[in-house]
Amino acid sequence: MYNINMEEFDVEKIYDLIVLGGGPTAIGCAIYAKRFAMDVLIIGKTFGGLIATTHIVENYPGITTVSGQGLMDMFRDHMDSLEIPYISDEIRSIEKIDDHFELLSFFQKFKAHSIVIATGSVRKKLGIPGEDEFAGRGVSYCATCDGPFYKDKIVCVIGGSDSAAKEALFLAQNVKKVYIIYRGEELRAEPINKKRVKENEKIEIIYKRNIIEIIGEGNVKSVMFDNGEILHVDGVFIEIGSVPNSEIAQRIGVNLNAKNEIIINRKSETNIPGIFAAGDVADAPFKQAITGVAEGVMAAYSSFDFLKEMNIEY
Repeated sequence: MYNINMEEFDVEKIYDLIVLGGGPTAIGCAIYAKRFAMDVLIIGKTFGGLIATTHIVENYPGITTVSGQGLMDMFRDHMDSLEIPYISDEIRSIEKIDDHFELLSFFQKFKAHSIVIATGSVRKKLGIPGEDEFAGRGVSYCATCDGPFYKDKIVCVIGGSDSAAKEALFLAQNVKKVYIIYRGEELRAEPINKKRVKENEKIEIIYKRNIIEIIGEGNVKSVMFDNGEILHVDGVFIEIGSVPNSEIAQRIGVNLNAKNEIIINRKSETNIPGIFAAGDVADAPFKQAITGVAEGVMAAYSSFDFLKEMNIEY
């Protein structure tokens, strides 16, 4: 990855655009900004974003099937070919000063005329007894990360979304048994994945159940349902969605909706001139890698327009 030598980093340099985030939305935005001849920098806490933990991606146009990590490897290669700099860091505050913004991380100051917030989302938690206690000891939020540790064991996936279905299908390749536990009456997965789940002999769906406790002794041993029943499992994989990673936007006065998503228009503009947003952190109703990249590209173009209107030489 094309990294900046922080010992030689010019803290007084003002970038045309700083993109916050490390997933496909952020990288797609930066690639287009570079094509617009903008001086762009990416600052991300973790390269790849949540999609890098996805077992398989089959809905990205032009690519029949690829792992989430494999897709992000392609993004990184494209980014590196354009020598777009990436810094692993987390921005804690943003302040508008004259014609630019100052961004502060724990140890460094950055400057930019415009900002795109593409910080994505973080996994939701169940918030039940045992969840935090057994994190890393039977409780996981990533099947591709931890699934191989459960070979020939019994696990459950909590959730009813397409992501939950794909997690179960991945786990079924190695484990003895997978239970999908969903409080609803029917999986909300894409039809092709719902069909695969129902045809897989290792997967059993338990509907209309809520887990109220994860039980163990050193490691996870079982889960308890709200009707008092106990189900023996060796691992619990939680896939109940995510929440937008919008704290930095909230701190600087960017408008959020009731879900704490950043409110944007069709040009990816926020209520603050010069600050744009895209991807899972924004308020689009359908959140996919392809739609996030599209929003990121629009944000890059809007930033380009913003610089022209300010008569800033990019």
